[in-house]
Amino acid sequence: MAPYEALYGRKCRTPVCWAEAGQKLLPMPDLLKGTTYKVKLICDRLKATSDRQKSYVDLKRKEVEYAVGDRVFLKVSPWKKVLIFGRKWKLSPRYIGSYEIVKRVGLVAYQLRLPSELERIHNVFHVSMFRKYMSDSSHVMPVEEIVLNPDLA
Repeated sequence: MAPYEALYGRKCRTPVCWAEAGQKLLPMPDLLKGTTYKVKLICDRLKATSDRQKSYVDLKRKEVEYAVGDRVFLKVSPWKKVLIFGRKWKLSPRYIGSYEIVKRVGLVAYQLRLPSELERIHNVFHVSMFRKYMSDSSHVMPVEEIVLNPDLA
C-alpha cells in the first residue's frame, strides 16, 4: 500500500494511478499510457540491474555452517579502535581465538564462549566474522623442548 493510501484511505489521483483508482474520465489517455509504460520500463530495468548485481555477489558467496562444539577464529577488525591487543593497529592480529561455538542463534549467527577479557563484547556473531580453526599437532610446542638462554634478559 502506498503511503498516501495508508494516510487518506483511498488511491492517489495522479495520472499514473488513474487506471487503478477506477477513474473512467481520462483527460489525456496518451499521457497516461506513456507514463504507465515508462513506470513499468523503469521497474523492469531496476529488477534486471538488481538480478545482475545479485549474480555477481553470488559468485563469491559460500554457504558456511558450523556445528556446536566447533572452534573458530574471530575477526578483530570491527573493534580495531576499541581493542588493540597491545600492538599498533597495523600489526595487530586480524583474527583472535580460537573460541568454541556454544549454539546456533539464527541462520547465519552463532553464539561463542568468550573469555572474561572480552566480556564487554556481545557473544553472538555473524558467520562472516569467523574463520574455521583447524587443529594441527605440529603447531603445538611441548614445554620440555623450550630452552631459555640465561644470557637473554
